[in-house]
Amino acid sequence: MQILVCLKQVPDKDSRYKIDSAGTGIDEEDLVFETNESDQYALEEGLRLREKFGGEVVLLSLGGERVLKSIKNGLAMGADRALHLTGSEFQGSDASVVASAIRRAMATEAFDLVLTGVQSDDLGFGQTGTILAELLGWVHATIVVEIDIQPETRTVRVKRELESNLFEQVEIPLPAVLAIQSGINQPRYATLKGIMQAKKKEIKTLTPAILGMQPGDLGSTGSRVDHRRLFFPEKRKQTVMIEGEPEEAAKRLVEKLRKEARVL
Repeated sequence: MQILVCLKQVPDKDSRYKIDSAGTGIDEEDLVFETNESDQYALEEGLRLREKFGGEVVLLSLGGERVLKSIKNGLAMGADRALHLTGSEFQGSDASVVASAIRRAMATEAFDLVLTGVQSDDLGFGQTGTILAELLGWVHATIVVEIDIQPETRTVRVKRELESNLFEQVEIPLPAVLAIQSGINQPRYATLKGIMQAKKKEIKTLTPAILGMQPGDLGSTGSRVDHRRLFFPEKRKQTVMIEGEPEEAAKRLVEKLRKEARVL
């Protein structure tokens, strides 16, 4: 079974964000980056499926040289090889551009399954996998917490997490795109042996030119989402002191909760 796992690098959870000079994005100069959490679970799930059914786990990540850290860590965990989509032209691209680039990178491969994280920890749109499935013409499922491959029928049974502690089980045909929820498994650590083996594994570099993408297909020009302004939430804390006798103060508190806070 050929499995593609998409990894994204995101700022560390404890990062202190600064808005860039244009006011439309984040200044990345002083940020520390790590692999997106749910993508780690997707990788572990891919490795487990390969151990059960054979085949390959191929990593794919888009970004500059810094994403090689995530790629190499994934290879050290046990992935077989990697595709590195890179180029300054990708800067400012939205999910539709990224999904289009991934589809082009897959053009010469024959994957049975694409695994992504349910969403990224930075933007949290959760769109890339869904758009990719549409571009490929494949069936997809999101918020997946359990996978059961049926090789005889070329189908996969998945359990999806819904709201209010509800779950859904569906059976879909392969090939498919699955967005993996955090907590589906326990990701393994890279061993010393895995780190040494990773140095010999292939990392194929794919630029926009190699992918056949034109300048108009990339960055903010090719994106369907236009970021007009980025700003931090305004702080609107207000303290009100209610004085007087307890009975009267309680009545005034209830009135404020009902008419102003509107929580009663």
